[in-house]
Amino acid sequence: MAARRSGGVQRVLDKLEASVTAGNFYEAHQMYRTLYFRYLMQEKYKELLELLYSGSKLLLLNKQLTSGADLANLFVDVLGKSSEAFSEEFLTKLSELYGLIGPNVPERETYLTNALRWSLKGSPQYKSGHPTLHKAIAQISWKEKNYSCARHHFLHSNDGTGFAMMLVEIHTLQGYPSEVDLFITQVVLQYLCLQNKATAFDTFHWYTVKHPDIKPGPPYLEPLLNFNWFLLKAIESGKLPVFTLLCKKYKPSIDRDPTYKSYLNKIATLFFGLPPARPRNQGIFGNLMQLLTEGHDSDSDHDEARASQEPTRTNQSMDTEELD
Repeated sequence: MAARRSGGVQRVLDKLEASVTAGNFYEAHQMYRTLYFRYLMQEKYKELLELLYSGSKLLLLNKQLTSGADLANLFVDVLGKSSEAFSEEFLTKLSELYGLIGPNVPERETYLTNALRWSLKGSPQYKSGHPTLHKAIAQISWKEKNYSCARHHFLHSNDGTGFAMMLVEIHTLQGYPSEVDLFITQVVLQYLCLQNKATAFDTFHWYTVKHPDIKPGPPYLEPLLNFNWFLLKAIESGKLPVFTLLCKKYKPSIDRDPTYKSYLNKIATLFFGLPPARPRNQGIFGNLMQLLTEGHDSDSDHDEARASQEPTRTNQSMDTEELD
């Protein structure tokens, strides 16, 4: 029985090779699916994964996008069924196939969803998928000029350098000069809300270094850039009074985008121990002021009062004395 089955598989493989050689890719696709069912029944997952990866890549490179995407989806499905360990090699293969499928194939979205779900197998702490896979998808989307998609995946990656360079490109091509600080501020705040402060810092650093319209700092000419820099320093120190002072001092700049207050409210909870704002509060400032005026902590109140009496302190002084 085993010998007959092995011989049957070999005959299909021979037909598959002949179809590929003749350029009959429709027939080749059917042969791949036949082999898929046979290997699956025999639980030959390793051989099946090799077959589906090579077959998908072959069809996609020959512009058989729908058929290639079908095999790519089978490849991800088998990854989930198999006992193959999580590895960078599979992440590389998944991102390679995603790029080959191309942006206009409907099956691509299903493929990406399943690939990200599988990537949790190695690192379940990343609830949206492994950052390495997100980075690869972001880079591919950036190359395709799908900035919205790239932005989403960069946010779930650890590639602050790549994200910064894409933001520079988007702003110089599509943004107004007055928005140079807005582009990076939202990203920094979003990274912090995802508790990824290291990548928030990297993105801010490379954006300000590489953007041709930003003069070297700190201090910067743009108030929001100074706010970002001080905010990252304040998070390192964990000092609530410093954070509160920054929000007061830069309130006019923060008010330029109404979404910043909700981000800052979450940052206050994540990094400075503030309770989440209740609906009746006026965003971050209402929450902060209520806490500080109702006597949450006497030492914190004393520090805040002392800080608020020094509004003319320079940025450099804040850095050296309060943000260490």
